[in-house]
Amino acid sequence: MHEARQRLEHARNSRTAQLRALDESGQSADDHLMSVQAEAIQRVLLEIDAAFARIEDGSYGTCLDCAKPVPEERLEILPYTRHCVTCQRRAAA
Repeated sequence: MHEARQRLEHARNSRTAQLRALDESGQSADDHLMSVQAEAIQRVLLEIDAAFARIEDGSYGTCLDCAKPVPEERLEILPYTRHCVTCQRRAAA
């Protein structure tokens, strides 16, 4: 779990830096693209917080739909994912 926490901290720090850069860009808060980017980053930050909560409750790395383990490779790429690839594809369809 130590590695998972490190990956999540890295993801959180990166997204926080992205938000800060958007704020410092000098663009108008009414700029549609900037607003969409900020909202997407905020959603990811919420997902990261939820992943930390799953670590705490022991459910991290388990798909929330099928309850099977999420492959380590997927967690390395997307450490805040809630679902295995199969269930994610089903949800997107």
